[in-house]
Amino acid sequence: MRRKLLLGGLVSAMLLALVGVAANPASAQQSLRLQYKTSATGATADQVEPWFNLVNGGTSAVPLSGVRIRYYFKADAGSPQYRFACSWAVVSCSTVTGTFGTLSPGTATADRYLEVGFTSGNLAVGAQTGDLQLRFYRADWQRLTQSDDYSFGSARTTYADWTKVTVYQNGALVWGTSPSGGGGDPTPTPTPTISNPPGGSGVVFDDFTYNNADDPNISAHNWTVRTNSGGPGVPGASWPKQNVTFPTVSGTNKALQLKAVTDGTSSGTQQSEVLHQRKFLEGTYAARVKFSDAPVSGPDGDHIVQTFFTITPLAADLDPNYSEQDFEYLPNGGWGEPANIMYATSWETYRNEPWQAVNVHTEVRQSYAGWHDLVLQVSGGQIRYYIDGALFAEHGGEYYPETVQSVNFNLWFISGGLVGSSTSRNYVQQVDWFYHSKNEVVAPATVLSRVNNYRSASTAWVDTVPNP
Repeated sequence: MRRKLLLGGLVSAMLLALVGVAANPASAQQSLRLQYKTSATGATADQVEPWFNLVNGGTSAVPLSGVRIRYYFKADAGSPQYRFACSWAVVSCSTVTGTFGTLSPGTATADRYLEVGFTSGNLAVGAQTGDLQLRFYRADWQRLTQSDDYSFGSARTTYADWTKVTVYQNGALVWGTSPSGGGGDPTPTPTPTISNPPGGSGVVFDDFTYNNADDPNISAHNWTVRTNSGGPGVPGASWPKQNVTFPTVSGTNKALQLKAVTDGTSSGTQQSEVLHQRKFLEGTYAARVKFSDAPVSGPDGDHIVQTFFTITPLAADLDPNYSEQDFEYLPNGGWGEPANIMYATSWETYRNEPWQAVNVHTEVRQSYAGWHDLVLQVSGGQIRYYIDGALFAEHGGEYYPETVQSVNFNLWFISGGLVGSSTSRNYVQQVDWFYHSKNEVVAPATVLSRVNNYRSASTAWVDTVPNP
């Protein structure tokens, strides 16, 4: 919902049919060798960023499930917790795992290690994995000291063989030198659960048949029409209840309508938001939303954001329990974009001042004016975004939500993105219906079938999802 920053490396054009690299192993067991570089070269850093390229110079293919890579480091004072993330991998981050272990006894430069493994894949003779762009950071997001870490090489900005990172194959050391102090045998790589949750365990459906923003059924159904001040958007903007209405959009069918108004000033700017209670996590979320490319009246060009999203509130800067999954349409651009763009963004956390975003996003630069069916699936460590039945984005890893979220729709202006006109302009966004199935992955076509069944039965509201 804010400025966007994609953490991770540049997307590579490399494929898994990888280029062979010559090697002269001393034995069959020493056929694997590890190349390393870092994209965070400072003595201290927000994140340690070891990037690896594993090369098979042997005479037989190597199943990656039997390979472990260890990067050794010295823990910072206070015994902090660490978190691992894969930003980009040619072999796919979905197959890469990371766990942390302790060296006992430790050394002056190493008492912990990051152990990287693989859940699947084979490395052909003469082939290499290509980029494994990895990173880890403190759970409290304090800066790390890496200048005293055994495996860190500040001058290694291009890939080259590096023996201060070890490689194990089927439990045997085949590359590198570990710091004295041992560390035990490599642990089995945990296999992530990617299967769908068993069945559904509650449903919410709302056809938005309310009379107006004061309809008592809105709060009875656990929706809130926002009226409090604050972000996002133009500082000083208001959030009037009357900006939320329920007009008839076809026949007798009503829709939730959000309105945003501005005359170019903070005091003359109004935004709107409707949100449901926090009780949602895994499962399927869906809504039929009408986006618009121009205001209903007044001059065009303001940087306005039209949304459908889930969110866990930020308790503090870089709160590790924060999460957010966004559909955001910017008809006039914004955040450096010159024209219409659709974002699907998954958040781990963020900090406002100074700005730091930990998110991943996918975008398409085209118009999305009109009605669209938006489906969000959160299951088995993967977040999938669909627009009109087509897969739009897939995210996972650290961006997967950990705590219950609310469901939100809002319409707001990007601060600094208003056109230089004092003529009032009026934007709207409409939502035909909302649907959620807890702990069930529902295909987009099935979502529409279920919604149509509710409507055929004149069912305007269902909520069987338990409260947290």
